Amino acid sequence: MTNHPRTAHIDTGSTTGSLWMVVAAICFTIMGVLVKTTGVKFAMHEYELVFWRVLFATVVLGVQALMTGKQFTTRYWQAHFWRSLAGSVSLFMFFFGLVHLPLATAITFSYTSAIFLAIFSVIILRQVPSRLTWFALVLGLVGIVLILRPSILGQGLLPTAIGLASGAIAGYAYLQVRELSLLGEPSWRIVFYFSLLASVLAAVMSGIQGWTPIGLPMLPYLFGIGVSAMAGQLAMTHAYKVGRKFMVSALSYLVVVLSTLYGVVAFGEVLPLMALVGIVLVIASGVLAGKK
Repeated sequence: MTNHPRTAHIDTGSTTGSLWMVVAAICFTIMGVLVKTTGVKFAMHEYELVFWRVLFATVVLGVQALMTGKQFTTRYWQAHFWRSLAGSVSLFMFFFGLVHLPLATAITFSYTSAIFLAIFSVIILRQVPSRLTWFALVLGLVGIVLILRPSILGQGLLPTAIGLASGAIAGYAYLQVRELSLLGEPSWRIVFYFSLLASVLAAVMSGIQGWTPIGLPMLPYLFGIGVSAMAGQLAMTHAYKVGRKFMVSALSYLVVVLSTLYGVVAFGEVLPLMALVGIVLVIASGVLAGKK
């Protein structure tokens, strides 16, 4: 393993990055609440919800790229395809979990992506984790186990398995994002092709499953999902760009805390003590894994 100078580990950056991550956490919490509310209130399936979530990003990023003269062509079509496919499947599963699982459980499962990213880095990239990373992985896996039992008993095996799988596949997708970034691909192009493929797949699956007729009462919810997701993504990207990386990474788990509180207040979702302990362990695992 390569030894880096101490300066490489200094957590530098502006404290305003932390504020931007708080904004991102609020936006992502709003998105999760809107997805769950829309799915329950209007009986929309996850494919439709994903379509309206990613269509906004596809249009905005595409128009912006055209107006600023950015290049859509890339030499890494295959890598983009597999990253985008993994991200799309993960998003389908995540939105299914948001509708069928308690809000806090679904959000926590999605945040296990950091744990699975570390696991895939060991298996696929043959990276040797530090002792702290090993500890974080064990802590996170224990947290997942504690969440699984009450979730299976309360919501059933299928929603729980799909929710957890969303985090695992997202971890693989993030591994591909990292590889594409190392190849020199800009962030906007990675997000654009992911959003484009997800839009196409969601439209096809919605056509097979059946579209829900769009009425005027739905529009604020659908628009809110797209805007909050896009705003959260932009705020998070800026937070990592200008902020202190470890602090920003730790604050990203504010989404789990806010979602837990909102689930209790708005949906009456009271989680068992075992699940709450599991959520805390997953958060601790993610924070420790980010301390590099």
